[in-house]
Amino acid sequence: MNSSTALTPVQKLKDVLGADSVKEQFRNALADNSALFVASLIDIYANDQYLQKCPPQAVVMEALKAATLRLPINKSLGFAYIVPYGGEPQMQIGYKGYIQLAMRTGQYRYINAGTVCEGVTMAEDLLTGKVSLSGTKKSEVVVGYFAYMELLNGFTKAIYMTKEEMTAWAKRYSKSYSSKNSAWQTNFNEMGIKTVIRRLLSHYGVMSVEMAAAVTADDADERTPEARTQDEVDANANSETIDITPGAGEQEKPASDPGF
Repeated sequence: MNSSTALTPVQKLKDVLGADSVKEQFRNALADNSALFVASLIDIYANDQYLQKCPPQAVVMEALKAATLRLPINKSLGFAYIVPYGGEPQMQIGYKGYIQLAMRTGQYRYINAGTVCEGVTMAEDLLTGKVSLSGTKKSEVVVGYFAYMELLNGFTKAIYMTKEEMTAWAKRYSKSYSSKNSAWQTNFNEMGIKTVIRRLLSHYGVMSVEMAAAVTADDADERTPEARTQDEVDANANSETIDITPGAGEQEKPASDPGF
């Protein structure tokens, strides 16, 4: 194939998405919303030159993880992302995605997470573990991160980490921390909020099937204490064999197919 007829990265992605087996997986996960999800994936891929360096089959497999959790991957929404690291894509869940999964259980009265700015102080009761924040914000300088939840049965729990603790955490557990494409480098505060909400929910929250799948699938790059081993991730994520060979089943393609 000469350069004039070589497929572009986006065309290669569309070929993978055109396989009947792939379409079926997205339909099974998202029903009538599958076409919109696939369209957003194509748009994201077309506008990300780094993601285009990743194998399109791998990008689709990571997108399927988000689809299975019914989390949109639009960057502006902040629920889930497909992030390229060294030519390999990874599905990452944003802190809003974790909150969304928690809300679906119907077991939470309150759930919140955010930054703590200079001037606000934290106190923790060592016996009960209760965390309280007091004082008035003096500037926009972020000094810490908190996450709080209250279940309908009355159980409450909060987690707080200083910015120094969060930096040490990221350096220790994230192998991609130093990468220029790492979210720790491009949006440290959002990653800080995600970390405290993820730690809170994975340790003390209602572990629904979706939440367990999210903790397992989200960011295999991070080797946190609560994270499962990579072998478990490989064994459980997308365990069903999917034929994503471009053009597979093309002879059965209906005439009204939109061509994704």
